[in-house]
Amino acid sequence: MSAVDAQNQKTLTYPYKTIERAKRSLLCCPFNFGLFAAMLSQRVAMSEIIGNSGVNKGYTKACLSELRADNALAWLIQVGVLRREVDGQGITDSFRLTPLGRQIVAEWEHQPLPTLTWGDRILNFVARWFRLPF
Repeated sequence: MSAVDAQNQKTLTYPYKTIERAKRSLLCCPFNFGLFAAMLSQRVAMSEIIGNSGVNKGYTKACLSELRADNALAWLIQVGVLRREVDGQGITDSFRLTPLGRQIVAEWEHQPLPTLTWGDRILNFVARWFRLPF
């Protein structure tokens, strides 16, 4: 097998609405930026996110139950920001960033996080509730 030449790889481009929905979803989720920053370099297991562990590591804003964390992570998967980690046995309980998620987190690493408005919260709620692709 040949090695991949990083200089010849193309970056993926996403529609503006896709990027805006992904950013809004990341800002509205119950997770801190530290979780996504950690996911830039490694997978993060569900056990590290839920309960006191998530708060102690700076991954969550408050203690989350496994069900609430799983629902929030599933939404971020549907939006296209996260993916479940897969090993030789199948799907695991760990998560990683997708290329879209990496693009957004890398952009936010070097600047303050955008301010979340009530309009953003409402749009995220409507998109999540109805699962509409906007």
